[in-house]
Amino acid sequence: MAWYAYCIAERQAFPELCRHRRPMPLAGVTGIFGNQTFLFPASDLAVIVSEHSPEEAAKMDQQAAKDHARVIAECFKHSTVLPFRFNTSFADDDALRRSVRSNQRHFLANVERLRGKAEMHLKVLVDDTCPGHATRDMTVGQQYLTSLRESASRQRERQSKARALSVQMHRMFLPLAEEITCKRTDSGKMLLDIAHLIDNKTIERYQNKYSSATQELKECRMQLSGPWPPYHFVHRTTPQHQHSA
Repeated sequence: MAWYAYCIAERQAFPELCRHRRPMPLAGVTGIFGNQTFLFPASDLAVIVSEHSPEEAAKMDQQAAKDHARVIAECFKHSTVLPFRFNTSFADDDALRRSVRSNQRHFLANVERLRGKAEMHLKVLVDDTCPGHATRDMTVGQQYLTSLRESASRQRERQSKARALSVQMHRMFLPLAEEITCKRTDSGKMLLDIAHLIDNKTIERYQNKYSSATQELKECRMQLSGPWPPYHFVHRTTPQHQHSA
């Protein structure tokens, strides 16, 4: 029997696994394509899975991706979770056990690192301070070289502003870890996509800081979502930053 995998969780979070070594149904949680989910015990861990067929593998779509995330979110209510990427599957019981066994030390370390923590997601939209300039009356060669210089200058200015804004956000929210990406939108604005790792106990304080930030940073349009399972921090131990024009 092939298994579709959603996430790894702490076995101790599910008392029904205490005396069982075989997969047990996870009550009240339906997986992709309406399939029953199971708790698959593996040493001190439990893998949340559902049965998987070749026909289903060929039908993966946006709804399946949403259902994948929903199952992880449900498990996150009860346990620290390490999400699998969408469309991760194992050929049979032995393949799943081998995978967990070979990565067990890494999984246990990540569970310990992320226990009691959640991810908050900020989107910050701000006007681009470096819009393109009108082409001057020059020869073709001059126009090309000037365009290159201006483009490089605008990109440096955008990156500088993005870094300054991300530092400001860090000082406001004081996350345990963060991942930030920045890009220029089609409408000519800059979008900072920020994932913050925080302690579960500080969620309310984080939300209050967000309310204050929206009042303080009038030039920014901000959107907050979470708490989420720590998707961005499962495979990372250091802050990540990426800025692009």
